[in-house]
Amino acid sequence: MDSDPLFPRPRLFQNLLLLLWALLNCCLGVSAQGPGEWTPWVSWTRCSSSCGRGVSVRSRRCLRLPGEDPCWGDSHEYRLCQLPDCPPGAVPFRDLQCALYNGRPVLGTQKTYQWVPFHGAPNQCDLNCLAEGHAFYHSFGRVLDGTACSPGAQGVCVAGRCLSPGCDGLLGSGALEDRCGRCGGANDSCLFVQRVFRDTGAFAGYWNVTLIPEGARHIRVAHRSRNHLALMGGDGRYVLNGDWAVSPPGTYEAAGTHVVYTRDTGPQETLQAAGPTSHNLLLQVLLQEPNPGIEFEFWLPQERYSPFQARVQALGWPLRQPQPREVEPQPPAAPAVIPARTPTLAPDPCPPCPDTRGRAHRLLHYCGSDFVFQARVLGHHRQAQETRYEVRIQLVYKNRSPLRAREYVWAPGHCPCPMLAPHRDYLLAVQRLVSPNGTQDRLLLPHAGYARPWSPAEDSRIRLTARRCPI
Repeated sequence: MDSDPLFPRPRLFQNLLLLLWALLNCCLGVSAQGPGEWTPWVSWTRCSSSCGRGVSVRSRRCLRLPGEDPCWGDSHEYRLCQLPDCPPGAVPFRDLQCALYNGRPVLGTQKTYQWVPFHGAPNQCDLNCLAEGHAFYHSFGRVLDGTACSPGAQGVCVAGRCLSPGCDGLLGSGALEDRCGRCGGANDSCLFVQRVFRDTGAFAGYWNVTLIPEGARHIRVAHRSRNHLALMGGDGRYVLNGDWAVSPPGTYEAAGTHVVYTRDTGPQETLQAAGPTSHNLLLQVLLQEPNPGIEFEFWLPQERYSPFQARVQALGWPLRQPQPREVEPQPPAAPAVIPARTPTLAPDPCPPCPDTRGRAHRLLHYCGSDFVFQARVLGHHRQAQETRYEVRIQLVYKNRSPLRAREYVWAPGHCPCPMLAPHRDYLLAVQRLVSPNGTQDRLLLPHAGYARPWSPAEDSRIRLTARRCPI
């Protein structure tokens, strides 16, 4: 039956009430409570690349009434997309972007150049290209979304930022797998098994230590003696240190994972594997002297724990040791507070740095450097045998060429001297180091170089030093 024309339909009546409420809030200056609401996500876009890795994006809009707070969360999400590998000989994505400027006048002149990627600039997500045959590079803005931040890196550039994928595939999400292998989990689906095998053995030879069951993750075995750890696969063949032959340190494939075997002159041996194992492994020890104790640990899915216990009890070896230990599921922070290793297995701390105080040291490094500046340390990253500091330039005392607002300063070693602390200001004297092929242009802080915490007194000293350098 039709509604009375003198009265609005119910839906129209609701809309009029909502409009009236919004106008009253606006006119009376009353703020609405809470944030707006998001529209549903739109579909993911096509992959940004035609082969290999790329980026896909989806978006949503925030709907809010006058006076409402902005919506909580992000309006865009990015995820990695993986297409079939690019054919051999395909031009890398960053190279292709640089090549677009080949033969085109740049830098305000009619000169043209051939451009190749340059990876020594501070922002990895700028299209930094080196002019072939010349000692300069130029930034042509941002790289396209989906470009790798650097060769071989996991991170990709999105909107000018280098983002790494979380375990959920979303870029920049920071989602991590827990010890059980669950993305964003809380370690509540597995158990942590940690024991010490102390049997001494009645004769020299191979002795069973434990069964490493199928599904084990984050495996670690360590001991300190002249004995040797041995690992046997489910087929009865040795993976390492079998048949009375000592294997070289290295990485071995076993049970669907990579086992890293290390041995030093301590003498200390370790086995480590991320897992999960695809079948059982048998851990043994080749005894040559009394066993001082072999530590082993791994994380195991709850449903596999009872079969593991029954199996090792039937075999009868690990349960003879005193004080076997199983740790019940821990809260999310548990992996960070796993019981500490014994002091003898801890790595040596960084040795003390040499004394670099005095006017002579300041004068030597100021006069022999290419750059001297005050900088705030934003962060650091250790890679290979180097430490890279990201710094923000505050004040320049000496420079042979222009500096950017943010630069990378490289220092040799994992324990550089002097060590720079994040979020502090320093006076730094650094050298410019260009690789022979011209593809890397770095600022180098030499070992035992000049790096002093900034203070007004240090500022006065460095200005006085500048007047004493020989011309």
